[in-house]
Amino acid sequence: MAKRYVVGIDIGGTHTVFGIVDTDGHIVACDKIMTGEYPELSDYISSLAKAVTEQISANGLEGQIEGIGIGAPAVNHNTGVIEGAVDLPWPSPIPLKEMMESATGLPVSATNDANAAAIGEQIYGAGRGLSDFIILTLGTGIGSGIVSDGHLVHGHRGLAGELGHTIIRPGGRQCSCGRKGCLETYASARGIVHTAIEMIAEFPDMKSVLSEIPPKDLCSADIGNAAANSDQLAIRVLKYTGEILGEACANFCAYSSPQAIVFFGGVTKAGDHLINPIRESLAKHILYIYKDQVEITTSQLPHNDAAVLGAAAAAW
Repeated sequence: MAKRYVVGIDIGGTHTVFGIVDTDGHIVACDKIMTGEYPELSDYISSLAKAVTEQISANGLEGQIEGIGIGAPAVNHNTGVIEGAVDLPWPSPIPLKEMMESATGLPVSATNDANAAAIGEQIYGAGRGLSDFIILTLGTGIGSGIVSDGHLVHGHRGLAGELGHTIIRPGGRQCSCGRKGCLETYASARGIVHTAIEMIAEFPDMKSVLSEIPPKDLCSADIGNAAANSDQLAIRVLKYTGEILGEACANFCAYSSPQAIVFFGGVTKAGDHLINPIRESLAKHILYIYKDQVEITTSQLPHNDAAVLGAAAAAW
């Protein structure tokens, strides 16, 4: 039997990663373009379609691609339209499914990026064998996918799973969604940098390599690397972030009683300096009926693969 292929595309606020995937979950080829380099939506769609087409051609798979699956922020699963994505450079609504079908001539299925990551994790990674889990993607923003009784939760309008925009600190930091105190403002890559800048000012006597980096150039990877080298201010930043995430996860457990909460994304490269405080905070704040029932873990797939594989699975 001839192999079958689809294309999986993960659209993030910084990068758009895409790959050709076969039915066994093997990524045949993978590449990316910079999302933010295209101020005009039409230019972005044209460039993405061109890059995907060139990748298909380079691998000798013209005419063998059965469809495209896309994971992107704030996609309405029912319509394939991006509705109010605050981390993308173009105004909403964006008829993503329609535009990509027109540009590529292939059928397209589009879903929330974190939902795509959840599908990938469910089929190929940490979600295998689990009927109930939540995935939290920690990147430019925070996305989430909720699996309940083995099925993704889409909600009545196809937009369920915006846990990054639950208010965890009422009256706190201004969020790009228009509200204050959202989890995303504290635990996304940008939120962690915000915390670091605040702590550099709050603890001027605490020597840190982070204080030597101009604030505009500071990124979450710098903080993770500094913590790995025993930088005490960086460790304090990640502990604070983990405590907030653990508190939020305790609340999420009351929503759907998951077996596990899976963390995915570049921020998780900070490792135990972030994950251990999450576990400790969850244990402290979780409702007693869920105590010791929820595992905190990280993606078992290589970075970016979960979203690409999940998007590809949506295409099938």
